[in-house]
Amino acid sequence: MDLIHVRAVSPPELTERVEELLAGDPYVLNLIVQRGASRDPDGDSVACDVLTGAANEVLRGLRELRIDVRGSVVIEPVDMAFPGRASENALRRLGALSGAPVWEQVEARIRSGGRYAPSFYLYLVVAGLIGSVGIVTNSQILIVGAMVVGPEYGAIVAVALGIDRGDRAMARRGLNALLKGFLLTITVTFLFSLLIRGFGFESRAFKQGLRPVSDLINTPNFFSFAVAGLAGVVGIVSLTEARTSALLGVFISVTTIPAAAAISVSTAFASWSEAWGSLIQLLVNIAVLIVVGALALRFQRAIWRHVGLKQARSGGRA
Repeated sequence: MDLIHVRAVSPPELTERVEELLAGDPYVLNLIVQRGASRDPDGDSVACDVLTGAANEVLRGLRELRIDVRGSVVIEPVDMAFPGRASENALRRLGALSGAPVWEQVEARIRSGGRYAPSFYLYLVVAGLIGSVGIVTNSQILIVGAMVVGPEYGAIVAVALGIDRGDRAMARRGLNALLKGFLLTITVTFLFSLLIRGFGFESRAFKQGLRPVSDLINTPNFFSFAVAGLAGVVGIVSLTEARTSALLGVFISVTTIPAAAAISVSTAFASWSEAWGSLIQLLVNIAVLIVVGALALRFQRAIWRHVGLKQARSGGRA
């Protein structure tokens, strides 16, 4: 049984309304109210467990009471629970909605990936350097490693959420981080590539023009759009369902870090057509991931809204 634990601090004048809201919901379990128990912020402590499929409506009700503004609300996942008869009955009434994502948690996960500390740029640069070594040594393993290290998908999906929510500031911050991060990565990787060329560290095959790894990166085509689009869909679904293994697959699918590295290596080795192709590959992947991500978020919300309305009409939701 999927549950979330909700802890809230309520101003005393709102506690009665909060208690009525939670006690009147059949999908709220284990409700505890402690008057005057909270400090900083001061108020009444309210705690309960909620079936995840019904959590969106419960949290919406708390926001309408402005508990998140006048007090505080904390959401925690419940790793293990032993359901009683009441909770089993509630789960049956919830029906198909039992699998609905908790959008507050989804957005919190996306927002956490949209924080651009210095480590974000460090990871991006390191990923670019690893990618450049993979290109000049024709090592696909290193290219995959660079994809895994790169943190850019967090910024990409944050831009998608900003577009979906109409939050221009979030979208602007994400785009700014991507622009600065990739410019820094390309610059540092270009200097590193010049060092490789100057000392002749590139592999013999690369020097002779046998470059299967870079050729794959710098030739954008229909498959570039297709893979980026599919990765965008899977990335959003894996975020809504908290499937880290699927999200790791998305990191390995998108050609952003390899394209940035290929721009630097191709420029350092004066391969201008390859550099241009890699730039197009980078822009295509970022643009497709953002657009598809925003559409996938909106589409998923619409689907679950439809499921909720259908469940309400059938009497499943009180």
